[in-house]
Amino acid sequence: METPPPTTPHTEPTDADLATVKEQLGRTPRGTRAIAHRCPCGNPDVVETSPRLPDGTPFPTLYYLTCPRANSAIGTLEADGVMKDMTARLAEDADLAAAYRKAHEDYLERRDQLGVLENFPSAGGMPDRVKCLHVLVAHSLAAGPGVNPLGDEAIGMLPEWWRKGPCVTPPQESQK
Repeated sequence: METPPPTTPHTEPTDADLATVKEQLGRTPRGTRAIAHRCPCGNPDVVETSPRLPDGTPFPTLYYLTCPRANSAIGTLEADGVMKDMTARLAEDADLAAAYRKAHEDYLERRDQLGVLENFPSAGGMPDRVKCLHVLVAHSLAAGPGVNPLGDEAIGMLPEWWRKGPCVTPPQESQK
């Protein structure tokens, strides 16, 4: 993609946002704290989740990608072996490995501000391998460009998933 989606502010989720995310995921979202990024179409595409679900279960995935179109496109990258190639590059490129370690530290720092999960990894395979591009893309969208180099790189490989319009039709906010 020539121009990645712009960074958007984190916002408190509205009832309409949560209903949209529910439709995107096909299930009720759990532990949602914020909308961490909005797609250029206006829908949420990344949610920030609590480090612990309401029942106390640890949930180490701070940023969760919700857009089914973006998820599908990322699944294609994963099937094409992008994760394996990225992991191999981490072993060969000390600068990339150092930047990816910083992304891991950023992820943990952001999550720890909400609640510390002792002995839990960050996500996506960080800091030593690439296990899930979905998490890396979500981190890049939520944190903005320059924080997660492999997330940024994966975003650059994606089509503009929003060009066809919203992936789901958001429910209307109730009239006051």
